[in-house]
Amino acid sequence: MKHLPTICIAVIVCAFCSGAEGATWDVPGDFATIQEAIDSTSVLAGDTILAGPGNHSGAYVTKEVQIRGEGGAVINDGPLHPAGLTMGFRLLAGSAGATISHLDFTVDLAIMNGDAVNDVTVDHCTFTNTIQAISNWRGSGWQISHNVITDLRARNGGGIGILVADFSGGTVKDNVVSHNKINGTMHISAGDCGGYNGSGIVLYADFRGGGAGALEISNNRVFKNKVSLVAQEDPSAPPTNPIDVAAFELTDTRDDVNADPYPVVFDNAIGFNDFRGTVLQMSFTPTELEAENTISRNLGDNRGHGLHPSAFGPGGN
Repeated sequence: MKHLPTICIAVIVCAFCSGAEGATWDVPGDFATIQEAIDSTSVLAGDTILAGPGNHSGAYVTKEVQIRGEGGAVINDGPLHPAGLTMGFRLLAGSAGATISHLDFTVDLAIMNGDAVNDVTVDHCTFTNTIQAISNWRGSGWQISHNVITDLRARNGGGIGILVADFSGGTVKDNVVSHNKINGTMHISAGDCGGYNGSGIVLYADFRGGGAGALEISNNRVFKNKVSLVAQEDPSAPPTNPIDVAAFELTDTRDDVNADPYPVVFDNAIGFNDFRGTVLQMSFTPTELEAENTISRNLGDNRGHGLHPSAFGPGGN
């Protein structure tokens, strides 16, 4: 099986407990840009940065702030990824507990963490034609919900709606991916290298190139999402190897049940999702990962077991 759902080169908040609400800062208004607001010594953990109508550049996030859009605020530019792609928000040390909500993204890599940032919330955002919409590398305790992702792009990798993954030998757990809608076409760039799958939602242990992969990707819950995607090649220059798109996948890139340790992707719960409309609905690499995780009551070809919603914990009902 061929699964490289990331860019071919290595891919590529809660307020203070004082009881007082944080301050709200307007962009533009109090600050010209979101980055200027984050960098200001006046903006503290627990504060809200409110992006007004119109286009905005994203930022490096280094504080536990809430970044919220209003009036159709669009993130159409931002910091550059080392691969030369435009990012929206890159979460760095200090941003644990941050919230990003009610924003529209049209950049290449919309939200991704550069450090092992935990407890991030991404909700009620829209993403249009991104290479990767929400990329959680090494983070635990994320809440990713009620987002709409329309169309994806593959460019020698990518074509990913929501990624929960590790490459550093750590533990990634207790992430919740729920009530998201991922739909449309995965567009494939001319001259793409091929030989991989795009994904609506993927839990991914990345051992490629002899990397450390993951020690444990577990206790993550994926429920009540709707994924309907088709792959479309560029007819002017189709890739050498075919590219498909999976609604959902669990992947350990070693593809070896005799690897040590194995399994590293286990005890995750995937249920009550609607994967109809995607030809490759659920993909497991190695195939034995299906038995190591809880698959229940999904609409489509692989329905799984009939567990009660309570088995998925809070929000499963």
